[in-house]
Amino acid sequence: MRLESPWWLFLLILFPIIGWIRNRWFAGRPSLMFSSVQLLRGITALSKPKSGVFLGFLWWSSLVLFVVAMARPQWGEGVEKIKASGIDIAVAFDLSGSMLAEDFQLNGKRVNRATVAKKVLKGFVEDRPADRIGLVAFAGRAYIAAPLTLDHDFLMENLNRLEAGSEAIEDGTAIGSAISAGLNRLRDLDSESRVIILMTDGQNNSGTVNPLTAAEAAELLGVKVYTIGVGTIGMAPMPYKDVFNRKRYRNVEVNIDEDTLKKIADRTGGRYFRADSSRKLKDIYNDIDELEKTEVEVERYFNYDELFHYFVLAGLVLLLLELILVNSVWLKLP
Repeated sequence: MRLESPWWLFLLILFPIIGWIRNRWFAGRPSLMFSSVQLLRGITALSKPKSGVFLGFLWWSSLVLFVVAMARPQWGEGVEKIKASGIDIAVAFDLSGSMLAEDFQLNGKRVNRATVAKKVLKGFVEDRPADRIGLVAFAGRAYIAAPLTLDHDFLMENLNRLEAGSEAIEDGTAIGSAISAGLNRLRDLDSESRVIILMTDGQNNSGTVNPLTAAEAAELLGVKVYTIGVGTIGMAPMPYKDVFNRKRYRNVEVNIDEDTLKKIADRTGGRYFRADSSRKLKDIYNDIDELEKTEVEVERYFNYDELFHYFVLAGLVLLLLELILVNSVWLKLP
């Protein structure tokens, strides 16, 4: 159990003051005029009714419940131990048209490079719940698809929306711009380690930033760049639709600039990896996961449920009961 906004409880300090003011200035002294006190001798022995105490209890209890509701009580359904590393990671994801080449196998079916890259990246993110991870998408230009965040569900939603070869994306491969976009997100962060993971299947042929110049900037900022060459080199099957809207394939030439990717990694203290299968790409992410990890175990509560509505409902019930009793069973003359 926790309170999301506990400062609302300070209102409870005001309740005694409110009660004093209410009794002192607003309670009043109800009375009736009689021609003779002889008429009252039969009722002087009657005791004061207890209804006022009970009604006051209902009224004040409802106010207390409303204040507690404003403090937003929450209940955590569990606790888990996680490995916290304090690492900030920007993943640069290639969305150029060549990422649609279907030279990978997944569950026995032919799939394109982008699909496999997404699936493997999701597993990598799930294994690092304590790291801030952001997403840079690039083709002919680079843009921030998701800022660095611990909200990995939000990150996955943005990753799912990415489509390689989309008509809305300028085609090309701007590797230098992708690294620069990642650096802009990492440069001002104070963390134990800052990392860029760059996945691409081509050569730098777009953008205004030279990849090696971007690597120099990363070196100066202390940011490691791990580069991954995705797909086969040479001819790769590319799907297309024929005149009858049937899926067909044609072989297209795809070249990965491994020399530049190696130089980027070496310059920044990272590593270059080659991924020509789904299994190999997953192993690469496992290797990066082991390279960029510190073993710090912390506890984290998760899946908090809001309870404030229960307190509001209880307060309303007590307040309604008080109003019903005041205006029916314990109705009194003004």
